[in-house]
Amino acid sequence: MSDRMPGPDTAQRGEAGEPAETPPGAPVPSYEPVPPAPVGVARTPTGHAGVDARLERLADADHLPADGHTEVYEDVHRGLRDELTALDARPAPAPTPAHDNRS
Repeated sequence: MSDRMPGPDTAQRGEAGEPAETPPGAPVPSYEPVPPAPVGVARTPTGHAGVDARLERLADADHLPADGHTEVYEDVHRGLRDELTALDARPAPAPTPAHDNRS
């Protein structure tokens, strides 16, 4: 047994440091989800049409609840990866003109 009196911190949280239980009959707090709203992050054009189109797609997440953002982000990530892969692909060598060996 302890002769210690619980301080104001432990009195509100309980001895184990856990939040105090809601007394019986007390209203349980409820939380309403906040409607989707634009984050307001400006997207600066890169000058590369394919990349800019993918970045503009991020605006679609502004109108979705948080659980819908993943689909948009994954789509944009896939598209940006495709754009980068296309930049790494080397174009086929240009055909060389046939040499005219006339003397």
